[in-house]
Amino acid sequence: MAYLKYIFIGLMSIWSHAQHGSPTFKDLFNAQEQPGIACYRIPALVTTGNGTLIAAIDERVPSCQDLKWNRDINIVIRRSEDNGKTWSALKTVVDYPPGQSASDPSMIFDRISGELFLFFNFMDLDREKDLYYHRYVKSRDHGKTWSQPVDITAQISKEAWKKDFKFVSSGRGMQTRSGKLVHTLVNLEAGLHLFASDNHGHNWYLIDRPIVPGDESKVIELSDGTWMVNSRINKGGNRVVHRSEDEGNSWISESVNSLADPGCNASIINYPSNSGDTNGKRLLFSNASHRSKRENMTVKISYDEGKTWSKGKTIYAGPSAYSSMTVLSNGDIGLLFEKDGSRENVFVSFSLAWLTEGTSQEPSK
Repeated sequence: MAYLKYIFIGLMSIWSHAQHGSPTFKDLFNAQEQPGIACYRIPALVTTGNGTLIAAIDERVPSCQDLKWNRDINIVIRRSEDNGKTWSALKTVVDYPPGQSASDPSMIFDRISGELFLFFNFMDLDREKDLYYHRYVKSRDHGKTWSQPVDITAQISKEAWKKDFKFVSSGRGMQTRSGKLVHTLVNLEAGLHLFASDNHGHNWYLIDRPIVPGDESKVIELSDGTWMVNSRINKGGNRVVHRSEDEGNSWISESVNSLADPGCNASIINYPSNSGDTNGKRLLFSNASHRSKRENMTVKISYDEGKTWSKGKTIYAGPSAYSSMTVLSNGDIGLLFEKDGSRENVFVSFSLAWLTEGTSQEPSK
């Protein structure tokens, strides 16, 4: 009965939104429509330099279990060249033989080089069970074709961490205004870390300053150059936010009561200013907004770089989990999230005006 209640709430929410013209929903990855696939999980979403949307996700074949226990996980994508109105057919971009799996896609688009990096975690369950490797593939044509995988484990991890439970966070990393590429690496034994590249991905290095507490996280740059990491923790019921004014060498951390969280991956992005500055003061945040349950997918806005947050708008009141956001080329907001226990992975688009009920203004300088 509870599940029927969520279906009713969700349908009413979609109907209400449709009456106002937004948001619009599209189911992109659904295992019930793909024979032989157990489930799709762990969404990632990015907009490339020409406005193309890339949606990436785990294709979990024999079961819905995570990398450590799953002998066949592939990374698949779909592309859209019209702000999410239509999407390409599903395309496999990482596919190893059974017994080897790739999981947790995340992306960074390098606006200077025009290259798109898609990171993932790799494991060979037959020959090196429980050992995590970190790799990427990249595309120079907005996701149409992809390189062979490149392993960067030795660059962004430590030999002493070889047997640790560690992984690159799914979703997305960032590019700073100076051009540096930055991403998050979680080590459940040694703490959350950042890794980066100063030469557009030719080489990568670990920023060896643990950020505690922290699990799956997102990193963004604020208007004054401060780096902000917004992190999941598995106890406490809130998000934890870390700020660094020296590119990750030191951190100030706080638990944010206005960002309720059940211990689940989330998404935070900059929303461009009217002048086009991608590092303006407006931030968007999406997650399952509940202190203990994975439900109530909600998007909130901050006008002061995360010091305060709006109440937000519920996108879907029922069961929901991981999410990933991007800004579309037309200024709308795109959200890809796990819906109803990952049975569906839904793309939603909506305008800033809808999110703010027409009250959003350019923040003062």
